[in-house]
Amino acid sequence: MNRILIFLLIGITFSCQTAKEKQSNVVTTDIDNFWAAYDLAIQEPDSLKQIKLIDSLYIQKGTLGLQKIMEAKNYTAQEYVELINKYPKYWNSIRKNTYKSKNLAAELNEGIEKLRSIYPQLRPAKIYFTIGAMRTNGTTRDSSVLIGSELAMADSSTDISEFEGETKEWLKTFFDSDPIDGLVLLNVHEYIHTQQSPIPNNLLHTVLYEGIAEFVSVKALGVPSNAPAIEFGKSNPAVRDKFEREMFYEWTFDWLWSNSPNEFGVRDLGYYVGYAIAERHYEKSSDKQKAIKELIELNYGDPEMIDVFIDQTEFFSKPIEVLRQKDQEERPRVTRIKQFENRSLNVFAGTQEITIEFSEKLNGYNTGVDYGESGEDAFPEVTNRFWSKDSTAWTIQVKLEPQKRYQFWITNNFRTADNIPILPYLIEFQTGEK
Repeated sequence: MNRILIFLLIGITFSCQTAKEKQSNVVTTDIDNFWAAYDLAIQEPDSLKQIKLIDSLYIQKGTLGLQKIMEAKNYTAQEYVELINKYPKYWNSIRKNTYKSKNLAAELNEGIEKLRSIYPQLRPAKIYFTIGAMRTNGTTRDSSVLIGSELAMADSSTDISEFEGETKEWLKTFFDSDPIDGLVLLNVHEYIHTQQSPIPNNLLHTVLYEGIAEFVSVKALGVPSNAPAIEFGKSNPAVRDKFEREMFYEWTFDWLWSNSPNEFGVRDLGYYVGYAIAERHYEKSSDKQKAIKELIELNYGDPEMIDVFIDQTEFFSKPIEVLRQKDQEERPRVTRIKQFENRSLNVFAGTQEITIEFSEKLNGYNTGVDYGESGEDAFPEVTNRFWSKDSTAWTIQVKLEPQKRYQFWITNNFRTADNIPILPYLIEFQTGEK
């Protein structure tokens, strides 16, 4: 009997430890800390004292997850106070939902175990429920899932009457979809990001990165995506055609994470593109678990391999390299620098203007320059800048130093009236004696 009792006790202890380990996947203490700080801050008429309260009682007491989401989105104590004072009805209405984070922990852990069932290599990660400053409903950093509960836990009853303009319009659309109901799916999506290689700096590969997380989370949970972009894209082939034309522009705001208006009236359509590519790979594979593993473990540090992977799905009308070549042939470009040949090694140091000429008329408004690999020190001192009358050239007035190497980019923020960006152009040259 004693031996049986010992085994029973060991079994119970092990079960409790296992449950505790699973429960520890989810951290909710930032929710309580925020509302404790909030209750004191709203009673304080002095905004500086409000900032100190939010900082000391919420930020300084915050979890690692809060630190990471604040760093990722550049949140500040002052910004929290401004939002608290400006939207009291909103904060009062969202409060009750954020407290549901503790009850959702069990569902989230169940969702993670479902993900593990189709991807046994799943590495541990933590999910942090935080209160942010309204710039993300969820993101990841390293092995942490960071939930912005003030957005992710809203529903159609959340009061947005104090907001105005485009912000109010977006919040209404988003909150009417009852995001709290899709919270488990969102968290599994973000959890998948903790398993992927670092997010790429490339629009095509970024939509794949996001689409894979959405597709795999849907497969794991056995529920449809709650992102309107997915169903819209499936029934509107024009979405793929438009993306083919724009995927080399390297602008995410028309396709991801933004309310930027587009001709379809649906945001984040890049999620559909990536989702559809992932779905095609999965459906073509006879070994579904292997396909899931391949999707999650794609190496975004090898862009050529990613392009080959995408081409194999035959999602686009032509191979990526063919589409890229077509894009480069059709895009406006820098044709020359008026004052000297690019990459010259003996430019007159007394040159006071650098005029960049374009292959066609641009909109005469948008401009963009950036440092090259040589950094800020290789960027010339600029005293003025102006367009030509016909918007086919742009001039910067400069002060150059003798015997110095200069390098900078003319970026694709230069664009035509139809919003077609130029091909980026690297300017580099060496000055001689003055």
